[in-house]
Amino acid sequence: MQTDQSKGLLLLKKGKKGIFHVVFSRIGLILILLALQFFFLFGVLRWFGRFLPHILGGNILFAFIIVLCILNSRMDPSAKITWLIVIMLAPVFGVLLFAYTQSDIGHRVLKRLVHQMIMDTKECIPQSEDTMKRLAAENRGVATLANYMRRSGCHPVYENTSVTYFPLGEEKFAEMLRQLEAAEHFIFMEYFIVDEGSMWGQILAILAQKAAEGVDVRVMYDGTCELSLLPHDYPKRLKALGIQCKIFAPVSPFVSTHYNYRDHRKILVIDGHTAFNGGVNLADEYINQIERFGHWKDTAVMLKGEAVKSFTLMFLQMWGLHGNKDELERFLSCPSLPAENAGGFVIPYGDCPVDDDKLGERVYMDILNRSLEYVHIMTPYLILDGEMETALKFAAERGVDVVLLLPGIPDKAIPYALAKTHYASLLKSGVKIYEYTPGFVHAKVFVSDGEEAVVGTINLDYRSLYHHFECATYQYRTACISDIEADFQETLAKCRQVTMDTVRHEKWNVKLIGRLMKAFAPLM
Repeated sequence: MQTDQSKGLLLLKKGKKGIFHVVFSRIGLILILLALQFFFLFGVLRWFGRFLPHILGGNILFAFIIVLCILNSRMDPSAKITWLIVIMLAPVFGVLLFAYTQSDIGHRVLKRLVHQMIMDTKECIPQSEDTMKRLAAENRGVATLANYMRRSGCHPVYENTSVTYFPLGEEKFAEMLRQLEAAEHFIFMEYFIVDEGSMWGQILAILAQKAAEGVDVRVMYDGTCELSLLPHDYPKRLKALGIQCKIFAPVSPFVSTHYNYRDHRKILVIDGHTAFNGGVNLADEYINQIERFGHWKDTAVMLKGEAVKSFTLMFLQMWGLHGNKDELERFLSCPSLPAENAGGFVIPYGDCPVDDDKLGERVYMDILNRSLEYVHIMTPYLILDGEMETALKFAAERGVDVVLLLPGIPDKAIPYALAKTHYASLLKSGVKIYEYTPGFVHAKVFVSDGEEAVVGTINLDYRSLYHHFECATYQYRTACISDIEADFQETLAKCRQVTMDTVRHEKWNVKLIGRLMKAFAPLM
């Protein structure tokens, strides 16, 4: 058995990984539209010079109509400014690109299915009225937040759930292996990134073993993995090991605006009684087996108890989109095990980019607006819209200790430069900013007043807040909130503080990149 399993795992590593196609999605389209605009303008000047006033007049009229559509849309104000600048700089290219991205070619079916999925499963897990009454009696503000979260999907409040916090990816990985080894009925895994290496190799060996034992093993990863990480036929290779596998929204050339609607979630559910959530993907840098940007600081949580049902539902929603009521009922009816240290309230929730509720951003803003003493935040990216920046500044101006902990070594130059464009404004309002000297912070953590915390996948940038499928674990008065704050303080001790003086002396090229790209931040 072990020999056959080893051969199977070896087969997964053979063959060429997915080729990064130059002509795909928005990148290929942008290049073609730029070329078309060049030849269009050249042709107008070369062959249709006598009609130039009419052509330019028609183009101006068309652009004006598009501008009116943008100004009257429900788009975020920052995004409106971006599109106006794009159209001003490149009338032909800008209008075509705007029409393309707004049409969501290739995602219309996805949007329809997701909307139907949300409606069909909205009452799939009933809310305990007694739990809601106890929460309202403890904190009316948190109860109103819970009511809002229920409005956007099936996100009930739970008691009887223990939460364990992992301050590093390595610690989460070690516990993850132990829990996978104990699986008896099913294993559900949904991750943004899966990459071959030590971490995935050890996990895959257990998954193959469990599948051979009759455990229902399902793996889902985002379609962008096909571009550079995994072979195109990887699901077939996993199927040969008895593992069901799906790719969420595979990237198709020119057919999808592939940067939008990515599955950025990280979920592991085991037997309906244990779940993991957080920033840790399935690749070696997340557990510091390899070094890419210095020390990789990431976090995660493990849930045991009733709240695991919500993560089971989130996975099944994405697995089948429309889902199967019999299958949902079968997996959601799995009994939860008694949980130790299960005080407080827990709300696992998912954020969906195709509805009108920007749940991830609004949960963060609600915490900021209700905070009294402190809000401590870890995030890898800081590309803010006006509302989030105002919420951070307003909390600090009220006297709340608002601290942002960001990477000291960036993974991407442009987001790093864009983050720094917010520094001066935030500092003037009293927000404190620190950068993690040893390396890269990939954690997504909010902790406030020793009572509230969020650990999940949601970054403080447009990608997470507007364009991705995300998930997180909200906690109120759980035992591990003190662990989260202790980890924040321990990490803070390894950071350098950003001041107005350091902002003034930032490298000129970083300032230039940030200022130039600021106008296009909503597209990043």
